[in-house]
Amino acid sequence: MKRVLEPELMDDEQQSIAYAKADFSQSNQWYVDQLMVDFPEHLEKVIDIGCGTADVLIRLARTNPDIRITAVDGSGPMIKLAQQAVHVAGLERQIMPVQGYVPGLQVEEHSYSAILSKDLLHHLPDPSALWNEARRVGRPGAAVYVMDLHRPETPEDARRIVEDVSANEPPILKRDFYNSLCAAFTVEEVEDQLRSVHLNLQVVKVSERHMLIKGLLP
Repeated sequence: MKRVLEPELMDDEQQSIAYAKADFSQSNQWYVDQLMVDFPEHLEKVIDIGCGTADVLIRLARTNPDIRITAVDGSGPMIKLAQQAVHVAGLERQIMPVQGYVPGLQVEEHSYSAILSKDLLHHLPDPSALWNEARRVGRPGAAVYVMDLHRPETPEDARRIVEDVSANEPPILKRDFYNSLCAAFTVEEVEDQLRSVHLNLQVVKVSERHMLIKGLLP
């Protein structure tokens, strides 16, 4: 099926709260575990673009007391939830949630050793915004680690995945999940995006609904 855009930002407070209450622990922990295997030496000064409620980053910070993370999200309600979660976890020294947008993040250029992003790419009308921003803020040789949804072949497949994964979640979350699957890219589309911005990153489908894009900046 063709890609169907969804709203770029989750600015509705009820949407953000439903997202915060949902159980993404399995995919979030998998992402952190794989990152620790693939690029442990790059986890010094890290930026996460589209951090959501910061659950991934809290898990990551607990594995490495020396890591420093700038956690960015464009949604005001989502950043508020991230700030609360970081405070409750007692990790303010390691994680700094800030509101910001791509392109044009207000951070120092070429200063980060790793650029992370999970479940943001499908929200972007123009995906090159993420890839170009990664090049701009990352140091030469920085790690790029992006996990995102993979678009199913048909709307029926998307609805089945929603029920398989989120059968017990509230309707607002199931609706947003379906819309996100329809807005996601395929592996081939992401490979085309990377070629257009001259990034040599690996794109691998890692589950029925997720792909992982990883590698090093030139």
